[in-house]
Amino acid sequence: MSNLLTSLSAAQLRRAADLQDQIEALNQNLAAILGSPAPTAKAAPAKGKMSAAGRAKISAAQKARWAKVHSAKTSAKPAAKPGKVSVKKKTMSASAKAKLSVLAKARWAKVKATGKKRL
Repeated sequence: MSNLLTSLSAAQLRRAADLQDQIEALNQNLAAILGSPAPTAKAAPAKGKMSAAGRAKISAAQKARWAKVHSAKTSAKPAAKPGKVSVKKKTMSASAKAKLSVLAKARWAKVKATGKKRL
């Protein structure tokens, strides 16, 4: 923007300054009519800092929202989707596990007897 200002003539700069003054005057007149404070173009936005109490209040509210969501998830199980069959998890009996264990031990004994460390 500084390059733009340096390329303008004195008459153009004077005209721009006059227009800026007119805009500010119109803003003040509008604010007086509407009953609100006049906006200032040069005012920088204030960086607000939140108090510890405010942060705690927001944190508590968010925790309450999450607790509500999580309690809804645990209490209500989702309904099965149409077209999908729920499969019951299969379990193995103790005797079947024992038989597999005996077979695995025999297989490993045979492998180790040949001097290998892998199947």
